[in-house]
Amino acid sequence: MAAITENIREIKKRIARAAAKSGRDPEAVELVAVTKTVGVEAALEALDAGALSLGESRVQEARNKYKAIGSKARWHLIGPLQKNKAKYCPGLFHLVHSVDNLELFIELSRQATRKGNLVRCLLQVNLSGEKQKSGCRAQEAEEIIKEASRLEGVKILGLMTVPPYSDDPEDSRPFFKELYQLSRRMEALGVENVTMDQISAGMTNDFEVAVEEGATIVRVGSAIFGERT
Repeated sequence: MAAITENIREIKKRIARAAAKSGRDPEAVELVAVTKTVGVEAALEALDAGALSLGESRVQEARNKYKAIGSKARWHLIGPLQKNKAKYCPGLFHLVHSVDNLELFIELSRQATRKGNLVRCLLQVNLSGEKQKSGCRAQEAEEIIKEASRLEGVKILGLMTVPPYSDDPEDSRPFFKELYQLSRRMEALGVENVTMDQISAGMTNDFEVAVEEGATIVRVGSAIFGERT
């Protein structure tokens, strides 16, 4: 398991180099260790190595691990959220990255208000137009943000995207640039109850480029835990 600790150290060094390259503070970038399909022991080692945040793609898997790990981690939901699973989000997730339509915001608001919690969210934007990817269209973002800002129990903190996979990290750069520019346009609207402080972008294959282009959160799994089987 020592490899996990060493991998996290190396990823943090790479984040720091990427941040320095673009004149940013490395402390402004949060590493989310993606623990989907990873066991509790490995997740705990990642926490011991300094990965404060764990990312899960499925609500049920996060709930199962939370029973063993609890609030030792900041839990992030990075995978698609089904409406019928929204009831589990309040009080469990530090941040939900993958809200991509108003109906889902409304359901999260209903569940959060019922439980007396606040659900912190990102709006997921599909910038590539890939049909298999979740996310609203860039031109829909303003309307969704304005409508969701009126809801109790939810707060939008920024944007998230998943670019098309490529072996060349540079292929992701235009999408990260576009997400950053969109976040600045949304910030300029000055919508009450909305901030654009967070940009979730970049995974194992392209997180350094994401940091260079303004990401404040990177989601790294296989570079920490090895390839999934």
